Amino acid sequence: MGTEPIPGRGGYTRRRVLLGAAGASMAGLAGCIVHGEDSGLEGEIVVDGSNTLRPTTALVAEQFMWQNNQVEIPIRPAGTGAGFQQFCRGETDLQNASREIADDERDLCDETGVDWFRLDVVMDGIAIMKHEDNDRVESLTTDQLRELWQRGSDVETWQDLDDDWPDEEISLYGRDTASGTFDYFTETITGNVGNIRADYSGTPDTNAIIRGVRGDRYAVGFGGMGYYEENQEGLDLIGVEDTDTDADGPVFPDADTIREGTYSPLSRPMFLYVREAAIEREPVRRFLRFYLDNVQQAALDTGFFEIPDETIDEQHAKLDEKYEAYE
Repeated sequence: MGTEPIPGRGGYTRRRVLLGAAGASMAGLAGCIVHGEDSGLEGEIVVDGSNTLRPTTALVAEQFMWQNNQVEIPIRPAGTGAGFQQFCRGETDLQNASREIADDERDLCDETGVDWFRLDVVMDGIAIMKHEDNDRVESLTTDQLRELWQRGSDVETWQDLDDDWPDEEISLYGRDTASGTFDYFTETITGNVGNIRADYSGTPDTNAIIRGVRGDRYAVGFGGMGYYEENQEGLDLIGVEDTDTDADGPVFPDADTIREGTYSPLSRPMFLYVREAAIEREPVRRFLRFYLDNVQQAALDTGFFEIPDETIDEQHAKLDEKYEAYE
């Protein structure tokens, strides 16, 4: 709707460029170094939340700041859970989220008088990653994943899951409790948010998960599919067979299976939550329009998957309704 799409350079290269450029742009802002075009628009838009969604939002923000160089958009990666605590206290304008807002977070927003609405922005899948030399384990059922990851699990070796698999100890890596990816994975696989064995290595940094799995032939880890796509060397994917559906065998995550939701149950939408009071400010309104115009390309450029055009149209209609009083 009136803005130019962000040019793509391919997922792996573009994400690396993005992370460097985003850091440089933030440092530049902090040092009052002015770049880009002065459109006459001024202000600050504070964003926090999901570390997983941050690269996509940062890429859109980078382009927006270039076209509106008196607007600052600091984007912090506190994690979905920690980000919602700030968002519901009115400390941030926008919230990157890799899961839907939880009941206790809704209650906090109600207590503090923070009204909000949600935009559906990209699709992602949670990858189950293994070392590339572990050629014995091709796939896991959701029952096996539950048995492996749930609190109190007595699974120690791959042979504990299947008699034909190696009698080798499994090292486990995943996101920590501040992460929406952690919340989604534990609820979807083990039945309850936070239901996970105590001896796994949890981290806020998906790159640390990747390093852990790369360093141990019999390790396994979970994290956003985009991170796997940019770090495939030394890694491989484990297919998932959803035993709670009529799935005919395991499904591996890729662009098609994630967009279509057949990579079940680990395909998921990701969200941008908006504090309604923030849209009283023109820079926020303009940025949200720009975001929806460019997020599909930004998703591809940062290793995610675009949501359908009709979904984008629905999000624009949602903005139209919210903006009626201001435009």
